[in-house]
Amino acid sequence: MPFAAEELSSDLGFFTTILGCAREMVAAYAENQRMSSIFASQQRWLMAQAGLGLYFGGIDREQPGFYARRFVDYILKHEIASHNTALNFIQEMLAYRYMRYLPDPPDKRLRPIEPTETAVEQLSKWFYIHLMALDSLDGGQRIATFVERPGIVAALQPAIAERIIASDRVRHPGETFDLFTWANSGGVVMDFLMSRIGTIDPTAARMVIGPISFSDICDRFLISRTHVKRLMSKASAIGSVGWVGSPGKSPFWLSRGFIQEYWDYQAEKFAIIGNVWEETVGALPVPTPTEQERFTSAAL
Repeated sequence: MPFAAEELSSDLGFFTTILGCAREMVAAYAENQRMSSIFASQQRWLMAQAGLGLYFGGIDREQPGFYARRFVDYILKHEIASHNTALNFIQEMLAYRYMRYLPDPPDKRLRPIEPTETAVEQLSKWFYIHLMALDSLDGGQRIATFVERPGIVAALQPAIAERIIASDRVRHPGETFDLFTWANSGGVVMDFLMSRIGTIDPTAARMVIGPISFSDICDRFLISRTHVKRLMSKASAIGSVGWVGSPGKSPFWLSRGFIQEYWDYQAEKFAIIGNVWEETVGALPVPTPTEQERFTSAAL
């Protein structure tokens, strides 16, 4: 069934689902802190989506292939990052062995790059979490199809990436969301805060999530205490977060506006994923043995 972001952004059942998804994402971050810290800001996440989309083919009507120049041109065209930031991202991914140069390229003037097995595994986990959430909304069988045909990632990811990158509602849903998601590791901190929400009261101006520990956040997500305090102070100054009583010694709350920004972002993202799935899955050919072999190790 097609999903409409406008409907999801006011559906309490969907919000309950994305709270569960946030908890799954936080757990996934804990399994691989280094990988998570690299992709825990929106700029890096968008660059990763763009790079994978270029590699799998179809993004921006390109043929398959991830080359440094093509990647940088795409990042600049879509105003995701600067030239140097895009190049530095590639070098960092190569250094951490999440990407590698293909050996013996047919054209020696080009140096094609591919994701490693570790990167494909993380992408598969991301898909698994999101497809599981979509199945819970409409009783679909996406996970069963995904496990049976892990190569489906190559068909889905470019279209999802292209729509995410083109969506202002995903990239800029609100002031507080932007504050968190463009800070280093701010995205995972935001997921963590949202994951602490219990039953939401849509009429409440604030949602109390209980005490939080800056030390715990720092240890979980490999960030400094100074960075966390600065981030929380900025969010507090615009009325989006705060403490019921003494700062740091009383329960913490999130504003209804901040929660709605996160809700709107998730609604748009899930609508994109769900609709690309519906458009794509029925038109897929039978997977080749090569596709199955490449992705089976990444399937959950």
